Amino acid sequence: MDKSREQFAEELADREAIRDCLYRYCRAIDRLDEDLLRSVYWPGAIDEHVGFEGTGEEFVEHVVAALGPLDQTMHNLGNILIDVDGADARGESYFHAFHRIPREDGSRWDLIVAGRYLDRFERRGGVWKIGHRVVILDWLREYPDSADWSQLPFGMQAVPGSRKPGDRSYELLVR
Repeated sequence: MDKSREQFAEELADREAIRDCLYRYCRAIDRLDEDLLRSVYWPGAIDEHVGFEGTGEEFVEHVVAALGPLDQTMHNLGNILIDVDGADARGESYFHAFHRIPREDGSRWDLIVAGRYLDRFERRGGVWKIGHRVVILDWLREYPDSADWSQLPFGMQAVPGSRKPGDRSYELLVR
């Protein structure tokens, strides 16, 4: 449906709050920040997530256990379409997710997936959170090995990001 400039102006704060919810989800997943991850779902929310189906609370437990052994993940959002209708909103958000997965021999392999989050958001008491999420996978790529951080080009030295609370963002950004 086409919306006028005035309609977008009226919805601007709602749209930004919904985008903030989506961005907090990505940060929470990559830092394995359980409290932050719980904050994006309403109690009793449903998440249908690539073989998992349950409540948001159950998804938090599931994903922390699944991603805990991985030393690196990165979730990025692309196109985000939001349709606001009062205290209800629907959204489609494209994502790319990168996973560095350990093997038993100590080596690593990379899994890259892309797809879409199909969300129903609810506004309660002025706050937007996920009420129902369905994850659609559109693309998947596996690489048999992963970058060796000790062999970076041009003499670069870098320390990869980490999980909560060790990631430097918790020192520099979180109040």
